[in-house]
Amino acid sequence: MEFNIYAVLVAALIPTVVGFIWYHPKVFGTAWMRATGLTEESLKGGNMAIIFGVSLLLSFMMSFFMNFVVVHQLHVYSAVASQPGFEDPNSEIGKWLADFAAKNGHNFRTFKHGALHGTIAGIFFALPLLGTSALFERKGFKYIAVNAGYWIVTLALIGGIVCGWEK
Repeated sequence: MEFNIYAVLVAALIPTVVGFIWYHPKVFGTAWMRATGLTEESLKGGNMAIIFGVSLLLSFMMSFFMNFVVVHQLHVYSAVASQPGFEDPNSEIGKWLADFAAKNGHNFRTFKHGALHGTIAGIFFALPLLGTSALFERKGFKYIAVNAGYWIVTLALIGGIVCGWEK
């Protein structure tokens, strides 16, 4: 099982692409600005190079991590990594892993399956994380709904790409 850096790099662009659409004033941008108390003028005040640069770095980190959420075969490798001979393809465990990969290496490696797990991660991880912060920040339902919806869609697409795009 090889790590696909190309899938991760492409998936890292998803938050930016979806964000341009999701937070556009004709989609959810106006509702988001009202919920956050931001204005178009206040949004122009930030250093966009730093904002987008750091955002891309964080998106890369998230896309990298999603491999471990959506690609089930990686769990097998992590479960046996401490076994003697793990790195030796001629050892007993090495041969077992090769046999496992030959029989199961492509199971559940589809865009649809990755999108399912990305959606689950969005609902059961991103939503509670955002919701908890929003409650303490005294943000309303619209704030939570707009931002959680964005992350659920975004994580579904990231999961689909990193799971379905095999080398």
